[in-house]
Amino acid sequence: MFFTLLIVTFVIAVAVSFGAVRLFDRPIASILRRIVTEELSGAWHRYIKFAAYVVGVSAGVRIHELERYISAPDKDEEILVLTAERWTLEVYRTVIETLQGIAWMLLLVFVVALLAYVLARGFELKNR
Repeated sequence: MFFTLLIVTFVIAVAVSFGAVRLFDRPIASILRRIVTEELSGAWHRYIKFAAYVVGVSAGVRIHELERYISAPDKDEEILVLTAERWTLEVYRTVIETLQGIAWMLLLVFVVALLAYVLARGFELKNR
């Protein structure tokens, strides 16, 4: 049952990451085109998409939390049993944690992009 949960959370995290990457694909591309040259923006765009998948899957598939289903945290405690309620909770956690991880990553990317834009705009105005 543990392996099924691991595979299901992985597939859900990949699917949610795919949806989030698709949703923010154009805004990221247009921001990068404005900040860096066309040649660099394509490479950075691919890297940010890759990073979003990595962050989404690693945030959604919480290995340390899933370990509770194969070993007890303490010697005196029992291993958790995967019931329907726990499955629902784990699926919900996977979706939320995946979105939360990608949201934090994109926030960081957009803050850095905003700073780069402000600096580039300042240099443009200074050189006029």
